[in-house]
Order: sequence, then structure tokens, then C-alpha cells
Amino acid sequence: MSEAAVPPPPDRPADRPGPAELRDPLIRQELKKASVWFALGLAILAIIFLAQPLLLIFGGIVLAAIFDGGTRLLGRVLPIARGWRLLIVVLAAFVFLFGTILFAGVQLTAQAAAFKTTVTAELGRLLALGAAYGLDVPSFDPDQILQQAMGSIGRLTSAVGTAVGVVTNLVMILVIGLFIAVEPRIYERGLAWMLPSDHRAGFYRTSDRMGYTLRRLMAGRLLGMAVEGVGTWLLLMIGGVPMAALLGLLTGILAFLPNIGAIVSGLLIVLIGFSAGVDTGLWAIAVYATVQIVDGYLIVPYVARRTVDLAPALVLGAQLIFGALFGILGLALADPIVALTKAALEQKSEDDAPEVAEP
Repeated sequence: MSEAAVPPPPDRPADRPGPAELRDPLIRQELKKASVWFALGLAILAIIFLAQPLLLIFGGIVLAAIFDGGTRLLGRVLPIARGWRLLIVVLAAFVFLFGTILFAGVQLTAQAAAFKTTVTAELGRLLALGAAYGLDVPSFDPDQILQQAMGSIGRLTSAVGTAVGVVTNLVMILVIGLFIAVEPRIYERGLAWMLPSDHRAGFYRTSDRMGYTLRRLMAGRLLGMAVEGVGTWLLLMIGGVPMAALLGLLTGILAFLPNIGAIVSGLLIVLIGFSAGVDTGLWAIAVYATVQIVDGYLIVPYVARRTVDLAPALVLGAQLIFGALFGILGLALADPIVALTKAALEQKSEDDAPEVAEP
């Protein structure tokens, strides 16, 4: 027998894979585990570095939900094609926006010119009062405080720190929102196509639930903004509070940010109110309390019952985290993100729950 034909010893089989060979089951298993962790790390890095584009896309989805909700609501009273109803909603939104700018722009500009001076003076008086009572109150520069506040919102705010950046981002959100609102099923089917066939039914159920939640949430948010803005404006004007129109507009805009927006608008209302006297300041406090009670005990509970019940501490925590990480855009979108996440988890829990046979 030749040397080449001699079989290997029993304790050293020739067909056993070595530790560097991919056909070793242990190597394949460990590579799968490593690839999962590597992909997870890449996903986290992608989210960090692509945070702003992702938020812009999500902002477009939120805007599309607003347009789609208005289109569905209009369909209850106007039985025409969806495209025409969407066109009416979009045109109505643009007409309202430009009408507000044109008819109230001059007045609001004049008020805004004195707004900073009044707030600065009232903050100075407040700090002086604190110093008179022995509090260690440092001197402050309003411009420096504003710059520090804007800079501390998040490291990603540099991309939206200029007027050009703000306008560009708003245009991108508007374009994305319009494209999605025109034909949302195309994008839904595209995402479902990338999933395994046995997961597509669950995806469609989750997508429907998240869309329903987002539409209801945005409808309630817009209703709350309108009630707070118009109510604040009218009540402050009745009480003779200066800059009632500007304060009403700011209150309505800040109502999009639950918790934080109410605190900021309330502080501004009280400062401007006391700048015109003690009686006016007390009226401003009463107006703020009345508006917040109506919104907090009537509008918000109604919307919560129709959509998703979010704990206030959860929303505030999400706003602080998203605001610190992703800036103004993250702060504005924290509430919808939390609501959609909860809706998706609830649908997943219902799909995974075992069916109970009826007796």
C-alpha cells in the first residue's frame, strides 16, 4: 500500500473542518451572531448621523396624516374623488396660512418689535425682586441667554440654525407630506413588499392602527391649538393685555408642544400682563389658567379616549430626550413618535396574544 493511500488515524479524521473554515457549524453560528450585532451597531450609527433626514421624513409623514385626516373628514360631507378633496384641504391650508400672514403681519410685526423689550424689562424686574429678598441672582444678557438656549437644545440644530435652513427643512417636510398624502398606499405596499410574506398581514394591521392613531392625535392637536390660540387672544384683548394678538399666536403655536409649550406660553403671558399693571397681570393669570383647564380637562381627555392615552410624564420625558438629542424638530415630533410606538406595541401584543376559544 502506498503512502498516499494510508488512511488517517481514527483520532484525526480528514473531513473534520478546521477552526478557520466557514463550513464549521460553530463558526457559522458565531458569524451569524456577530453579523447581527454588527448590523445593530451600524443601524445605531446611521440613526445618529442621519437623525435630521429621518426626522424630516417623519415630519412629512405627520403632515401627510394631517392632510389625509382632513381629506377623510371632508369626504363625509362632500362625496367627490379623493384627489379633489385633498386639493381642497391643501389649498385651504395655504389660504389660511398666507391670509394670516397678510392680514395680521403688520400688526404682529409691530407687536413683536416691542415684545423683546417688554419681556427683557419684566425679567429684569423679576430678578431685581429676587435680589431684594436676598436671592443670589446673577446679572444676565437676554441675547446671550437666547443663544445659549438655542445652542443647548441639541447638537443637530446647527443644520437648522439659519433662516435658509429653516425654510429648506419646512419645504422638504411639505414636499414629502404632499407626496405621501397623494398616494399613501404606494409607500405602504413598498414597505410590505420588503417583508416576508407571512409578516405582511401583521404589518398592514399595524400600519392601519398607527395611521388611525396619528390622524386622531393630529386632529386633537390642531383643535387644541385653535382653542388655545383664539381663546387666549380674545380673553387677553378683553382684559386689555398688551400684544394680545401676538400672545394668542404664540400660545396656539406652542400648543403643538404639550407640557413644555404651555409652560413657555404661560410665562410670556404673565410677564406681558404684569407689564401693564397688577390687575392686568392677574387677569392674564386667570386667562392662562382658564385656557389650560379647558384644554387639559376637555380637549385632551377627549382626544386621548379616541386615540392613545399617553402619560404626561412619558411625553415630557420624551420631549426632553428628543429635544436634547435632535433639537427643535425632535422636540416637536417627540409626542407623535411616542404615540406611534405605543400603537405599534399594542398591535403587536394583540397579534401575539393566544386566541381564547369560545365555550
